[in-house]
Amino acid sequence: MIHRILLPLLASAAIAAAQDFRAGAAAVDITPTTFPIVVNGGFTEKTAAKAFDSLFARALVLDDGRTRIALCVVDTCMMGRGLIDGAKAIASRETGIPTERMLVSATHTHTAPSCMGALGSTSDENYALYLQVRVADAIAEAARNLAPARIGWTVVPAWEFTNCRRWIRRPDKMIADPFGLASGRAHMHPGYESPDAIGPSGPTDPDLSLLSVQTRDGKPLALLANFSMHYFGAQAVSADYFGKFAAGIGKLIGAGDSFVGIMSQGTSGDSHWMDYSKPKTDMTLDRYADGVMRLAADAYAKIEHRDSAPLAMAEATLPLKMRVADESRLEWARKLVREAVGRGPKTKEEVYAREQLIIAAEPEREIVLQAVRIGDIGITALPNEVYAITGLKLKARSPLRTTFNIELANGGDGYIPPPEQHALGGYTTWAARTAGLEPQAEPRIVETLLGLLEKVSGEKRRAIAEPVGAYGKAVLADKPAAFWRLNEIEGRRAADASGRGADAAFEDGVALHLPGVQRVGGAISTPPEVPSPFSGGQINRAAHFAGGRLRADAKLGPAYSVELWLWNGLAANARAITGYVFSLGADGDKTAAGDHLGIGGTANGEAAGRLIFFNGNKANTTLTGRTELAFRDWHHVVLVRDGRKVRAYLDGKLEFEGDAEPTSAAGASAFLGGRCDGFANFEGKLDEVAIYDRAISDAEVARHFQVAGRTPPAR
Repeated sequence: MIHRILLPLLASAAIAAAQDFRAGAAAVDITPTTFPIVVNGGFTEKTAAKAFDSLFARALVLDDGRTRIALCVVDTCMMGRGLIDGAKAIASRETGIPTERMLVSATHTHTAPSCMGALGSTSDENYALYLQVRVADAIAEAARNLAPARIGWTVVPAWEFTNCRRWIRRPDKMIADPFGLASGRAHMHPGYESPDAIGPSGPTDPDLSLLSVQTRDGKPLALLANFSMHYFGAQAVSADYFGKFAAGIGKLIGAGDSFVGIMSQGTSGDSHWMDYSKPKTDMTLDRYADGVMRLAADAYAKIEHRDSAPLAMAEATLPLKMRVADESRLEWARKLVREAVGRGPKTKEEVYAREQLIIAAEPEREIVLQAVRIGDIGITALPNEVYAITGLKLKARSPLRTTFNIELANGGDGYIPPPEQHALGGYTTWAARTAGLEPQAEPRIVETLLGLLEKVSGEKRRAIAEPVGAYGKAVLADKPAAFWRLNEIEGRRAADASGRGADAAFEDGVALHLPGVQRVGGAISTPPEVPSPFSGGQINRAAHFAGGRLRADAKLGPAYSVELWLWNGLAANARAITGYVFSLGADGDKTAAGDHLGIGGTANGEAAGRLIFFNGNKANTTLTGRTELAFRDWHHVVLVRDGRKVRAYLDGKLEFEGDAEPTSAAGASAFLGGRCDGFANFEGKLDEVAIYDRAISDAEVARHFQVAGRTPPAR
């Protein structure tokens, strides 16, 4: 009898919840009316004389009958926390929505009026005050437009529309920073097919995420998109491709005049639309926006809308330290700023000198982080320009399997490189208001956001899945002493997949989570293969070595083997030795006693670009291969030592063999990506590295290569 009463009550509650779900949207014009006007987004201050298209603050308000939230995306480069907090306070008074349930973000168009000082640009304070009121107006109008609604979401990959713009450079082509140091091993915009650059410093996030709201009878009301692409590039004043998308997507999905399209900024601090691994293409703003819109429209057609979705939102503040310069740099900065009195900074050095003094005057910062739950979808909000890898971390661990990230939300606190990227230098690490937070800010932000996602979802974060593909299973079946798959997304530790606990340690100078080996191609910018013989049903990943090494305390005897996949990014004529990929020896030993496997360079004559084996300066034996390795492509390489006998295999076949005296001392360390003495460290990617405490056979080498299903590259 109890169940007969309870079931109708539950059904009635579900119907009531569905009827209570409402949504409202609004777009409020924020185009400046007074010109000329300051525009930021560059190193030095610029002004614009007119508007080429309109700017908007676009808001979406959702209400599930218990909780009401507001999301607002603004056509501007970035907004300070004070401006946003003020807009939220005004909107809260008008709508009753608590400020902690409002998310306000910037699209990051680089051609909008400056409402926040950044680098050489000042803020147009009159426009900033105007913008604050208009953002509040957008939220209030969206709240007034609340009506019964349906909601749905989807995600579609858009690999061809975003790429990593930050590339690792050759060690002899480093970029000078504004402080006079050649510190830039990685830097943005290397140029198309540049011989000075090796490869991207990080992965991309290809997800085009869509949150759709319809009226109860199925008419499009609003579409919130999220994509990790920095901006396209337009004449000021312009909303860039964000505005093109918002204005055009409604027509493609059959929406009426009251429809509101919105494009929000994903985690794109190191992303842009250019593919620098290929020749330059004739791409335009309109063509780019049209391509993204059509992909979104196709995905939209497959969205299944539902009558309700539970809402939840949580907020936290996080105190962080700024990277304050030492006294010598501050004195340098004071001198340059004194010389620029009465005018704004005109050079990059003057810009960054002023930034050092601004940071020193405010050595700590408090940032606002948020997490939102809308049904089965999660949204994080962070006030920074974070790298794509940060977004991938949040998506991989979120308790809500569909999650996207909105950056430059609730403030504008600059670039946040992961700790390992700080060591590579470049523009996005130069200390300024646009990149000034402590090196550990990124992991602290990720941890806080995961906690907020747990709070709004009521579930624990997920562990990152590490499936082993057919290749890894074949390696493990032959019982290696250690197996480092090198698919780490964070940290200093390379996990040993063999089960023997032989984890290894990354040094500075290694980038993580790049596309790894796959069956065909070098995988710089092509969509990675899924499924993969290396990683099962997910993308295979690898580490990029840029001067750093991976060190393991492997206890190897007179017979051992090393098996790995390598992707060489340095031309064979770049230096005397192209690079050492494996070394067994004592760290820092100037005699380089031990075993060293590498790729020959100009010092090796006809062996340039081929595998070489070297057993130290005293024994001075060199064995060389017959085959020049393909540039920027993957090869399977195995080194086998059995007493004095040394063999090397390339892509499953014997490449060379010979006699070489063992010279490594007892207890020597194993190094990947460099030699024990740090000479000619490898420049490229390594993947799926296994060490055996025995000499593996020709048949085992051939079988592993065959299981990989790899097509050897043309040489």
